[in-house]
Amino acid sequence: MITGTLTSETFLKAVELTRVPEEVYDEAYEATTQYVPWPKAYGGDMVAQAAAAMMRSVDDDRALHSMHSYFMRPVDVGSSVRYEVERLRDGRGYSTRTVRGFQNGKPVYAAMGSFQVPEDGPDFQPEAPAAVDPETLRSAAEALDEAAGPAAEYWSTGRSFDMRHVPGPVYINLEGGPVPQQAIWVKAFDALPDGADLHRAALAYVCDYTILEPLLRVNGLHWSSPGLATASLDHAMWFHREGRADEWVLYAQEAVSGQSNRGLATGRFFDRQGRLLATVAQEGMIRPGA
Repeated sequence: MITGTLTSETFLKAVELTRVPEEVYDEAYEATTQYVPWPKAYGGDMVAQAAAAMMRSVDDDRALHSMHSYFMRPVDVGSSVRYEVERLRDGRGYSTRTVRGFQNGKPVYAAMGSFQVPEDGPDFQPEAPAAVDPETLRSAAEALDEAAGPAAEYWSTGRSFDMRHVPGPVYINLEGGPVPQQAIWVKAFDALPDGADLHRAALAYVCDYTILEPLLRVNGLHWSSPGLATASLDHAMWFHREGRADEWVLYAQEAVSGQSNRGLATGRFFDRQGRLLATVAQEGMIRPGA
């Protein structure tokens, strides 16, 4: 029986930044990784925290439109990471930033981000895929109602977001068969504060939870497969349009390639009106158990 409280405080605490004296680049911030029931911190903590740090370093007239990340070392759970931001360029229309995350005296994460002053121009996007309404799907807590243990509790209540899978989740078994696509309706458990930057950071935070799942699915695996080992290697994200992460968004995902125990997956976030909010590409290490 799942008993945890449904709250988005985990995400909001993850993106709380404290300004600290810079040691390497132009400005620095500290943030704390949040609880997970595994030995290493969740990668989305670093992506969202780095995005928030870069956002602090630019003027309000421009917005993050892309970021590219590498995960270099495992990060301790519940510990601070220092993000050093380098202001590479500030132009009339675009700004460029790099950020490195440090923990225990070593670099653990690196990213580059680009910001743009919005302009008027032609608007194009693909159609959103057809999907059943999220209200008709099981929540993670409902899907795991018969399960027990720290992992089931965390999947159900600890991630700050309601996530509902199509064709079905891959927590403790493979629902929906070994196909290379899936979609997930995502919404923060709580209403989030206003601010386009916060909602961009929320999508950056939540995207890493499930982006490797199409690669698990196509190989007939699930998160509880015996001996499975996974890790995020690199990550890219493009922000197209403003939206709210406390309203339902459809995260449509596809496995692109798998080889050498590495896999590449892509994902696209659409709001309920069919507007494309963001695109994600991520490569991960996936080592099936013996």
